[in-house]
Amino acid sequence: MLNLPYELYSAEQTRELDRLVIDNYGIPGAKLMSRAGGSALQALNYFWPEAQQIVVVCGSGNNGGDGYELARQALVDGYHVSLFEVGSVEKMSAETHAAREALKAVADVIHRFEDKLPTADVIVDSLFGTGLDREVEGRYASAIAAINNHHPTPVLSLDIASGIHADSGKALGVAVRASVTLSFIGLNKGLFTGDAPDYCGQICFDSLLVPSAVYQAVKADALRIELPQFSNLLSPRPRTAHKGLYGHLVVIGGDNGMPGAARVAAEAAARVGSGLVSIATHTAHSAILNQARPELMCHGIEQADDLAPLLDKASVLAIGPGLGQSQWSQSLFARVIDAEIPMVVDADALNMLSHTQQKRDNWILTPHPGEAARLLGCSSSEIQANRFDAVQQLQQRYGGVIVLKGAGTLIYDGKLPVRLCSAGNPGMASGGMGDALTGVIAGLLAQRLNLTDSACLGVLLHAMAADKVAEHLGERGMLAMDLMPQLRQLVNLR
Repeated sequence: MLNLPYELYSAEQTRELDRLVIDNYGIPGAKLMSRAGGSALQALNYFWPEAQQIVVVCGSGNNGGDGYELARQALVDGYHVSLFEVGSVEKMSAETHAAREALKAVADVIHRFEDKLPTADVIVDSLFGTGLDREVEGRYASAIAAINNHHPTPVLSLDIASGIHADSGKALGVAVRASVTLSFIGLNKGLFTGDAPDYCGQICFDSLLVPSAVYQAVKADALRIELPQFSNLLSPRPRTAHKGLYGHLVVIGGDNGMPGAARVAAEAAARVGSGLVSIATHTAHSAILNQARPELMCHGIEQADDLAPLLDKASVLAIGPGLGQSQWSQSLFARVIDAEIPMVVDADALNMLSHTQQKRDNWILTPHPGEAARLLGCSSSEIQANRFDAVQQLQQRYGGVIVLKGAGTLIYDGKLPVRLCSAGNPGMASGGMGDALTGVIAGLLAQRLNLTDSACLGVLLHAMAADKVAEHLGERGMLAMDLMPQLRQLVNLR
């Protein structure tokens, strides 16, 4: 239940998985519903072992049927259960209606939802499944409000927190704020990005014992990334290794008032193993940038032509951290953007890129939603409304590999499936975190990883390092430089 699969599916794909299980493998829908109810009961026992009073809130779809099954099995198991119906009994599927009748045969605990819910140890949200594609309104919106108004009573959502779009993660007007979401048969890609991380709580999964062969018939839309997938990229170095084997990264940025951004990116690259790291920055502070980290080579750049010797030596470029928008900044961007060297483009360099028609195969772009909006000529709210669509549009327009940052960072190289990082935490919402990510990705790219692996592993290491910091010291007050010891530790895991 706590070990999540890598594969992530659209709502249409999960419906197809259900169909294949029923039609091709002869497992009736009622049997799946019974298994889902039993799995939900196990989740209750695991997360809230002291709970006795359970309130279940059901819609009329098959998701509601899972709720009826849970209620019946919980009653048999000795729980005190109250169930509140929101949907129409007449619109129920045959399986859901049968589950309702089976519950009625055990005890008279079914009530019509009016406007509020009674006191409970746990509330179970069984209102909507993964097929919701419209704004929540009317009695359903009232039921969701009633669930949320019971805070801090914990909430278990079945399949997905009701009100969240299963494909995009967008909250459709209102949504349940779940403590735990238990997903069945196939994880939906919208569980991990968009608004969903604020609503779905801890994600758990149960395949309901469906045959493993069913997953071979439906190719996942997206894949979660975890460190074991990239363990071969972090193998021990040969005893004869030397710095020349691990690349020379040149970080370009740090206009007046912003030298720290380039410094953060450069140290992050060094900490993940780049052989050499240089900073090309404003002359005003080039002499002091490496005083606390003398291993970094800092070069004062007065004009764009001063970059030529560094570009001749560089194996990878990272442009953007603290670059600014000044005339100096724009001249450096214009000089670098046509270089044939692989590069990572971030921050102000992305804003400048939005005014060009550049497209190339050997770069990694790392926009946050605001930068992505400028790159696509739309609003950041439109980006967040469908991040999967946005990351694919960005790749089609600009080429290379796109890293769309945010909760549930997405990585896309033009070939499905999209990759998604479910690690990370809100402590990362501080200045310099994006610069650290740029350095991590560029440092891996300098070590001859390909673009996709550099982007995926870089995003994952960055997020995991932040999670380690949060685990020991908490989220609030986390700074980008706090990640450096953790990054070094993670790239040396065996």
